[in-house]
Amino acid sequence: MTSTTAVAETRRGLFGTLRDIYHERTNFDFIGRSWLWALISTIAVTVSVAALVVSGLNLGIDFEGGTQWQFTVKDGSASPGDVRDALKRTGVSDPKVLILGNDGVRVQSAERKGAQQAKVTQALARYAHVQPKDISVSDVGPTWGERVSNKALVALGVFFLLIAAYLTFRFEWEMAVAAIIAVIHDIAITVGVYAITGFEVTPATVVAFLTILGFSLYDTVVVFDKIRENLASLGTERADTYSRMVNRSMNQVLMRSINTSFVALLPVASLLVVGSGILGAVTLRDFALALFVGLLSGAYSSIFVATPILAWLKEREPRYRAIRERSAAQAARDERFAAPPVPPVPAGPAPVGARLAAPPAETPETPDVPSARPEPSSPRPTGGGVAPRPRQQRRRKRR
Repeated sequence: MTSTTAVAETRRGLFGTLRDIYHERTNFDFIGRSWLWALISTIAVTVSVAALVVSGLNLGIDFEGGTQWQFTVKDGSASPGDVRDALKRTGVSDPKVLILGNDGVRVQSAERKGAQQAKVTQALARYAHVQPKDISVSDVGPTWGERVSNKALVALGVFFLLIAAYLTFRFEWEMAVAAIIAVIHDIAITVGVYAITGFEVTPATVVAFLTILGFSLYDTVVVFDKIRENLASLGTERADTYSRMVNRSMNQVLMRSINTSFVALLPVASLLVVGSGILGAVTLRDFALALFVGLLSGAYSSIFVATPILAWLKEREPRYRAIRERSAAQAARDERFAAPPVPPVPAGPAPVGARLAAPPAETPETPDVPSARPEPSSPRPTGGGVAPRPRQQRRRKRR
C-alpha cells in the first residue's frame, strides 16, 4: 500500500511538473545550480578534447586525398573483412572500407596510379563478381582537401566576428562573450563525438557544423532578448538581483526553447535513423549526425552555459553588485525580525506532578451587589471592653 501511494505521488509530481512547463509556470533555479552545469560541461569538453588528441578525426578522402573505388556486390552481401582479404595481394595496406546499405561498398586508400590502380580494380571486380568497368574509380588530390579546410576555418572566423559585432550592437558585450563561449562549447562536443565514434568527416560534416552554429545562436538570442526585456523590472520584487531576474526570464522562455529544439531534432533524427540506418545513405549519416549532436548541444548550452556565464559577468558590475548586496542585507534583516514560532500546546491531561505544582486557578471577581438581608447592627461597646462578636451576640439573645 505504501509503495502504491509513493508511485502515485511520483506520477502526480511528474505530471504536475510537465503541466507547469506546458503552461510556463515553472520556477526552476537554473542560476543557483550553475556549479552543476559547469561541472557537466567541463567533463564533456574534457572528454571530447582528450578523444580528439588521442584518436584524432577520421578525415575523409576529400581532406586527405587518395583514390576511391565504389561498387555493388552482385551476389550476396558485402563484408569489410572479405574486402580487405581480397585486397591483400594488391599491396593496399589498411584501406578504409565502408558498407553502403547491404551490398554497396566504398574503398578508400592512398593515391594509386596506373597499373597499381588497375590491379586493385581487378581484385575488387573478382570479389564483387562484376566487370572492372562497373567499378567507379575517382582520384582526389590533397590540395583540394587542404583548400576546403582553410576555407572552412576562414568562414568560421568571419562567423565569430560578425556574431560578436551584432550581439554587442544589439545587446551587450557580455552577451556576445557568453554566446561565443556557448558556440565553442557546442563545436568541441560535436567534434568529440566524431573522434569517439570514428565517423568519417566529410565536406557535408563541415556544412553541418556551420548550420548548428546558427541554430545554437538562435536559441541563445531568444533567451537574451527575454532577459533584456525583463531588465526594466529588476528591483520590483523584494530582494531581487540580476541573477534572479535572469532565472525568471529563463523560466518564461523554457517552453519555447523546448518546442524549438524538439521540432528541429525530429527531422534530423529521421535523417539519421531512416535515411542512414534503414536506407543506407551514408552521406546523410555524415550530415545528420553532426546536426543531431550540434542541435542537442546547442539547446543545452543556450540555457545551461551561455546564460549562467552572462549572469556571472553582469553580477561583477558595480551597479548589480550593489543591488545584490542590498538584497542580501534586506533578506538578513527580514530573517532577524521574523516572529519566533509559537510552541505547540501539548494534548491530553498534564502529569500528576505538574497538576500538584500548578497554582490554583483564580476565580473571576464578582461585582459588589448589596445583599437583600440587612446586616445586624453592631452593638455599642460598653465600658472599655471590646464589642462582642456576632456569634456571642446571638448566644446572649437566646439566653
